[in-house]
Amino acid sequence: MREIVLDTETTGFDPASGDRIVEIGCVELIDHLPTGRSFQAYLNPERLVPIETTKVHGLTDEFLADKPLFAHIVEELLEFIGDAPLVIHNASFDMKFVNSELHRCGKPPLPLARAIDTIEIAKAKIPGARYSLDELCRRFGIDLSVRTKHGALLDAELTARVYLELVGGRQTRLVLAPGDSMESGNAALLVARSRPEPLASLVTPAEREAHETFIAKDLGAEPVWNWG
Repeated sequence: MREIVLDTETTGFDPASGDRIVEIGCVELIDHLPTGRSFQAYLNPERLVPIETTKVHGLTDEFLADKPLFAHIVEELLEFIGDAPLVIHNASFDMKFVNSELHRCGKPPLPLARAIDTIEIAKAKIPGARYSLDELCRRFGIDLSVRTKHGALLDAELTARVYLELVGGRQTRLVLAPGDSMESGNAALLVARSRPEPLASLVTPAEREAHETFIAKDLGAEPVWNWG
């Protein structure tokens, strides 16, 4: 199962008032686990970035001036996400910005139904908790030391880890019997492991003698331990 974790950084809160995306980051998951494939782009928003927003993500007008427009990376972005579900923290926010940019490029919008919102999962799994990405990372013991500023790719990677915790993804490849799936990701789990030296028996000589005496009794029919 392929999924894409997506995050954006923007100039503000509302694309309807002219706010634009300045960074987009995506992380690929297969069976809820990161594959190492990602997509990231800084974007020229064709407008000034408010100082209050720069304080959040650290992206300045000077830094973004020579970056590509969204229209220049849209095909690569759409190819990367394909038709996979989109895992997003606060999905309605990012989806409205992505769809606003797609509209500017004459592309059809991405249906909101494609989005899996980690906030909504957290509300169902952890009622009454705080649902910011930082708070969920702290709850699950996810290292935030590298997050001095918000960043789309970094936040997508953190969201992927939170999502893994929320859906129990660490056990998605657990194999309980040899008859289960033998995909390459499972094969290592089927290797038998034995002790270098067997454990000493805890059965006493008296218990062993009593057992042998019992199974030697004539019970009038073939006991089940002799069948086959």
